Amino acid sequence: MSDTVYIRPIGLVSGPQSEHGNAIRLAGSMVYASRFAVILRRDGVVVERWLAAPDSMAEILGRLPDECAAEAETQWSNLALAQPPLELGARTIRLDQPQIMGILNATPDSFSDGGRFLDDREAGRDHAATMVEAGAAIIDIGGESTRPGAKALWEGDEIERIVPAIEACVGMGAAVSIDTRKAAVMEAALEAGAHLVNDVSGLAYDPRSAEVVAQAGCPVVLMHAPGAGGDDPHHGGEYSNVVFDVFDALRERRDAALSAGIEARNILLDPGIGFGKSLADNLALMNALPLFHALGHPLLLGVSRKRMIGALSNEAEAGERLGGSVALAVKGMDAGVQIMRVHDVVETVQARNVWRGLRDAALTDFADLPG
Repeated sequence: MSDTVYIRPIGLVSGPQSEHGNAIRLAGSMVYASRFAVILRRDGVVVERWLAAPDSMAEILGRLPDECAAEAETQWSNLALAQPPLELGARTIRLDQPQIMGILNATPDSFSDGGRFLDDREAGRDHAATMVEAGAAIIDIGGESTRPGAKALWEGDEIERIVPAIEACVGMGAAVSIDTRKAAVMEAALEAGAHLVNDVSGLAYDPRSAEVVAQAGCPVVLMHAPGAGGDDPHHGGEYSNVVFDVFDALRERRDAALSAGIEARNILLDPGIGFGKSLADNLALMNALPLFHALGHPLLLGVSRKRMIGALSNEAEAGERLGGSVALAVKGMDAGVQIMRVHDVVETVQARNVWRGLRDAALTDFADLPG
């Protein structure tokens, strides 16, 4: 028999005073958690589920099988672990509040912008500058489309697309992420000044990629995709329980990264919304986002303009999904996710600022407590 345990925050509050202090600050974010489900899974099947609060967690964890005890204690500690800032070149990105990553596609077949910034590099530079001025903490540059059905691109062509964009963004003082799954592209991007690697394959596609990241000592985003090791990252999306299966897969890729010499402080995780997942799978993951803090690393969420929004909105086209994109970004903020990867930076930054104001107000409001 194989037992696995998961500690899932299920009661989120805007401030600890609402629970008389019986709450934890979730992953050092502006979100507090007061109730948790401790779930025991045996051979892929949930066999026990207990409810706990911070003051009763020790007693609940004592009921777990011995083989799960250490993992459960680690997850409980991770849920309250404050994530340190990201140091990206001259920029320090604080993770105690939601940050916005702006998308810059240098591809001819992006589902969202249709190659607009590949054909006109000046327009791409202007768009990147606009995103930085609007409040994007990071610009994420990609030269290969990973939409469903897209063909893998030769690394030389990918490098030719992304290097000028990276150099332009670095030249304006932006923190830059390279969205690629190829080691040679990572090397070229880092040499051009990129600060962070964002790999949809979780470093599983190219056998050299983990070594490149480890030697560079740079942060890396490990995303979940069921077809991570092949040309189609969407292939093979079959799950017995999508939330727990994605959690386990991310833990496996995290452990592989650590074994390759990548420092824990440099690892970020992304559940891969829309990659080899049905609408029901995506919705389940969105509702379970707080669970992934139990892995002990900052989270990145990429849901901007994705197909699930169209599926819930009378098949709205990609350019007509702003409202849904902002709604999902706010859902991520409510879950304590540290970085939102988005196309519509101006609108998402405004939503984040309002969200942050509400949190600040809640944290300082003791009016309903006795003096």
